[in-house]
Amino acid sequence: MPLAVPLADITYAEPWWMQIIKSIVIFAIVLQLVPLVLLAERKVMGRFQNRYGPNRVGPFGLLQAIADIGKLVFKEQFRPRTSIGWLFVLAPILSIVTAIAAIALIPFGDTVDIFGTKTGLYGLDVSIGPLYLFAVGAVAFYGIMLGGWSSGSKYSFLGSMRAAAQLISYEVSQGMAIVGVIMTAQSLSLVQIVHAQGHIWYVIPQFLGFVIFLVASFAETNRPPFDLVEGESEIVGGYVTEYGGARFASYYMAEYTNIIVVSGIAVTLFLGGWHIPGVDVPGFLQPVVVLVKMLIFVNLFFWVRTTLPRLRYDQLMSFGWKVLLPLATLNALATAIVLVAID
Repeated sequence: MPLAVPLADITYAEPWWMQIIKSIVIFAIVLQLVPLVLLAERKVMGRFQNRYGPNRVGPFGLLQAIADIGKLVFKEQFRPRTSIGWLFVLAPILSIVTAIAAIALIPFGDTVDIFGTKTGLYGLDVSIGPLYLFAVGAVAFYGIMLGGWSSGSKYSFLGSMRAAAQLISYEVSQGMAIVGVIMTAQSLSLVQIVHAQGHIWYVIPQFLGFVIFLVASFAETNRPPFDLVEGESEIVGGYVTEYGGARFASYYMAEYTNIIVVSGIAVTLFLGGWHIPGVDVPGFLQPVVVLVKMLIFVNLFFWVRTTLPRLRYDQLMSFGWKVLLPLATLNALATAIVLVAID
C-alpha cells in the first residue's frame, strides 16, 4: 500500500533555533519597511504634484511616518453603539495577521551557510507556495468583510460588499495569470521557481501574465485606480468609516504590508528573485537584490496612484471579468500548447 503524500511538504527545514532567529530577522526587516514605504509614497506624491511633501518632523521629514503611527496609537478607542463589539475588534487583527503570514513565503535568497548551519533566506519553502498565498488571501478577505459588517453602518457595509465582489473577481484573474509561470517552472515551490529563472526572467516569456498579475494586484490591494472599497467621494471611507486610533492603523498597516508582499511575489514569479542575468550574485547580496527589485515595484504603486483616476464600479467589474479573465485564460492555454510542442 503506497504511503500517503503530505499536503504541504517542506523542501528544506533548519533547526528550530535557526528558524526562530531568521523569522525574527525577516519580519523585523519587512515590517520596518512599512513606515518607510508610507513616507516614500508621500514624498513621491509630493514631487508628482509639484509640492514638497512631509518635511517638518525630523531631518527631511524622515520621522513623519513614526509621528503618524504614534498619533493613531495614542488616540482613544471607540466604536458605534450599533456595532458588534468582538467582531469589530477582530476584523483589523485578521487583516494584519494574514498580511504578515504571507511574508513567510517570500524567498530573499538561496540556502547559505550561517554559523555552520545551512539556512534558507526565506521563512518557508513549501511545495504549495501559490496555494498557501491564496489561502491566506481568502482569510484576509474576512478582515475587510467583517470590518464593514460589524460596524453597523450602511457606508461601511457597502464598502465591504464592494470589497467582496472586487477581491473575488480579481483573485480569479490573478490566479490564472501565474498558471503559465507554474507550468513553465514545473513546480509550486517559490524557491524552485526562482531557480528556474537562472537564465531568463519569466517576465519575458510570460509578459502578458505579468501585466495581468500586476493589474490584478492593484485591485487585490485596494489601491488606485481600484480603490472603490474606500471611495471617499461616494461612501465616506468604505469599510474603515467607523474605525479610528490603533484599529484604523492596523488596517492601514495591513494595506501597505500587502503592497510589499505583492511586490515580493511579483519579483519572485516574474523578475527572477535574487538572480541578475549574467551575474553570479553572492549569498550575502541576494536579499539586497530582492529588496531593491521590490522597492522598484512598490514605486510603481505610487506612480499609478498619482497618474490614473478612479474607475466607476461597473467599469471595475467589467474589466475584471470581460478583459482580464479571458486574457489570463488565453495566456495559460497558449503556454500549455507551447510547452507541449517543445517537449
